[in-house]
Amino acid sequence: MRDQVERSLHAKYGGVHFTQLQPAQAINEFVRALPDDKRDSIFEVMEELDRAGYIRLENDEAWFDPEGEQHP
Repeated sequence: MRDQVERSLHAKYGGVHFTQLQPAQAINEFVRALPDDKRDSIFEVMEELDRAGYIRLENDEAWFDPEGEQHP
């Protein structure tokens, strides 16, 4: 497996704070391989990525809108 990469990010839509644990290419391949019913929403995809260890969803109540403004 490739070296793990940790980057703190926020989802563009929904503003969920997460930490990227794997390279973007590996994440994209994982998402493409998900069945259609697991790709109904961005949050559902993020939950699958979290379960599989590609990202870590942070429960810190830091939410951002698509323009990058933080909301409590």
